[in-house]
Amino acid sequence: MDNSSIKISRGHPKLGATVDPSGTNFAVFSRYGKRVFIELYENFYDDIPFFSFELDRIYNKTGDIWHIYLFGIGNNSYYLWRVDGDYEPLSGHRFNKNKVLLDPYAKAISGVYDFDDPSMYGYDISDDSNMDLSFSRTNSVRSACKNIVIDDTKFDWGQDVRPQIPVEDSIIYELHVRLFTMNTNSSVADRGTFDGIVEKIPHLLELGVTTLELMPIFEFNPGANVNINPLNGERLKDIWGYNPIGFFAVTGNYSHGLRLGEQVDQFKNFIKTIHKYGIEVILDVVYNHTGEGNEFGPTLSFRGLDNSIYYMLNNSNKRYYLNYSGTGNTLNCANPVVKELIIDSLRYWVTECHVDGFRFDLASILGRDSRGNWIGDLSLLKDIAEDPILYGTKLIAEGWDAAGGYYVGQFPYGWSEWNGKYRDTLRRFIRGDKGVVSDLATRICGSPDLFADNNRMPYSSVNFITAHDGFTLWDLVSYNRKHNNLNGEGNLDGMDENYSFNNGVEGETDDLHISKIRKRQIKNALTILMISQGVPMILMGDEFCRTQLGNNNAYCQDNMLSWVDWTRKEKYSDIFRFLKKVVEFRKKHKSLRRRHFFTGTDFLGNGIADVTWHGIKPYAPDWSYSSHTLALMISGDYYTSNETARDNDIYIALNQYDKPLEFEIPQFKERRWLRVIDTSFESPNDFLEELLPVNKSYYVKEKSTVVLISVKR
Repeated sequence: MDNSSIKISRGHPKLGATVDPSGTNFAVFSRYGKRVFIELYENFYDDIPFFSFELDRIYNKTGDIWHIYLFGIGNNSYYLWRVDGDYEPLSGHRFNKNKVLLDPYAKAISGVYDFDDPSMYGYDISDDSNMDLSFSRTNSVRSACKNIVIDDTKFDWGQDVRPQIPVEDSIIYELHVRLFTMNTNSSVADRGTFDGIVEKIPHLLELGVTTLELMPIFEFNPGANVNINPLNGERLKDIWGYNPIGFFAVTGNYSHGLRLGEQVDQFKNFIKTIHKYGIEVILDVVYNHTGEGNEFGPTLSFRGLDNSIYYMLNNSNKRYYLNYSGTGNTLNCANPVVKELIIDSLRYWVTECHVDGFRFDLASILGRDSRGNWIGDLSLLKDIAEDPILYGTKLIAEGWDAAGGYYVGQFPYGWSEWNGKYRDTLRRFIRGDKGVVSDLATRICGSPDLFADNNRMPYSSVNFITAHDGFTLWDLVSYNRKHNNLNGEGNLDGMDENYSFNNGVEGETDDLHISKIRKRQIKNALTILMISQGVPMILMGDEFCRTQLGNNNAYCQDNMLSWVDWTRKEKYSDIFRFLKKVVEFRKKHKSLRRRHFFTGTDFLGNGIADVTWHGIKPYAPDWSYSSHTLALMISGDYYTSNETARDNDIYIALNQYDKPLEFEIPQFKERRWLRVIDTSFESPNDFLEELLPVNKSYYVKEKSTVVLISVKR
């Protein structure tokens, strides 16, 4: 087929590839590009296009958007862009007409890139010491990846309805699609895929989670990692997916088939099925940087389309990229073009893929201006929260970045945030650190010191002990230091301060006493997590003591080290049962999921404040630096602006001393106390099905947590 066989019209400036019954409209942004070409390919593996056309800068251009309509081109067609212009790195321009480019708005991408191929780069990599002068405009047109035209109207959503679970009622479960079921002992047919998660729905329902938080599912290249495993000499992977190459394209890494567009329908079917079971899906999204890296990185899309617009560059020498992300580049999220790209992407995932919300990686970057200054309420963050299509979706921020910015509690209304202070304080209390009891009380109350301003609520705090980045919960109580040698970075990667404690032996052990203490500490941590105000998040596999053998940065380990080991569900069935029961407990008691902060006020005039603090004596908490105890009572009489209701009073006693202590329990004339939880007991007595009466005091064992509820006499 030659160019004359395809009928062409001017098209319109709607970015991406838009299909209708007659053909497809193609449009791409480039402000400083001087010539723009579109190419079509018969097959995903072809190097030579069957159609190539240079867009007219007057007829096929509106503002900065180049566009063309091609008749007869429809769903599952393959295309690429080329853009010609100045190659002036000192001015921020890196155009190369010989580089084929991905469409930032592509909804599917075929194949994978080989980052060892010199044609991936926009310069002569044989002399990177003088890169700009030695730049060679290679004639290579090879590209393993191509944009795929996707017609979203072809998918039948049927009667799909979003669960719309209130934020305060959410139980978030963070997982990686591949690592969750890749192990053969996962016993699923389609390991490492979206369908594999579907096969594990009974497990998720049994655990009681309401919301899945998927680690990045935007298209990325697992082969981008150049590091070598020092043990076996094998090339490591970039398996987590935090280096996206497209913001609209679901990756083919988690689907079965040839990844020629079918990954889109497989993802949509996954969402549709998950929704049928009343579970939400939120996506971990990366809009702070791309997989193109720094000035020595490959040219895949944004760099070749308009480098100075899409990226934050060094003002004094625009050859270099600002690196707030720690990955080599930073997307220029303050630029209106980039803002529109991000909001369009978010809208696509909500409208066409029916996702329920997003967790934003290094979200503080989205709150910076073009010079890197934090502007919070004046930034893209506010635009996202107030967007009429995105409004009401779950928006969760990681409130820090690699440039030292830490803005937890400073995000606009409408955002929830990963609470890193909650994580660190809880870990330190469990470890036995001094001077943290007062701060722990604040964290249990939903961190009002961080979130009470600007009409924000306790559910603004997403509370977690562990996440993908760092130790698993089992490793947190089994290792004093990270063991990342297999990552090929000399054990220099990953966090150094984990606030962990191995309880006597570094790593795995057959010592039953140490194993018992480790389990107890895990139950302590999980209990505190589930009785805290805010939204709890669980890391995949923590429900049955998943281990990464002390590796706290397993981003590159696509093997048994990071694959969830499902045999541990039986081995640690006691921990699984305990977490399942404590999740049920949280769901049962509305007072643990308040929409408003505690005030210490007796709203109903019955002599009981909404929260009271205690020590081994009622109303006498030990706030001293050397304290390792804390007790609190949450009143069952809770009050909001439009309702009053009654729940059980809940009394929680925490003892992290190395000896048992007798706690006197507050007494009320018409109520008596029953024990629900005592983490010092073995299963099933650690969480009772039939509750036991408690007298005026209770011996709380060392390193233990006790939970009581009140009932009428």
